[in-house]
Amino acid sequence: QVPLVESGGGLVQPGGSLRLSCAASGFTFIYYVMRWYRQAPGKERELVATISSTGRSTNYADSVKDRFTISRDNGKNTVYLQMNSLKPEDTAVYYCNAERGTTGTHYWGQGTPVTVSS
Repeated sequence: QVPLVESGGGLVQPGGSLRLSCAASGFTFIYYVMRWYRQAPGKERELVATISSTGRSTNYADSVKDRFTISRDNGKNTVYLQMNSLKPEDTAVYYCNAERGTTGTHYWGQGTPVTVSS
């Protein structure tokens, strides 16, 4: 069983949009802070967005703020990343991460690739 499975990546032209999904299973989703990371070719992994366990608080990297939106549906055990106005520099493999602060437990997805190119 894979705890986190990302989907929704693909090839999109600059200015386009994609919606990534991360489906969680095998743990109590509502106890976990959820995050999206990305890793571009030749670069270190970068934190993109964070959402609290309740979904009431979010945070974004400066490079994506006002373009990306993180959200979660605790009834579906799923976190989303809506990406608008995509730029070539957004090209990366996007990873979903779950953290339970009380225990330090982390889960990682396998990643979904996003390519922004004309």
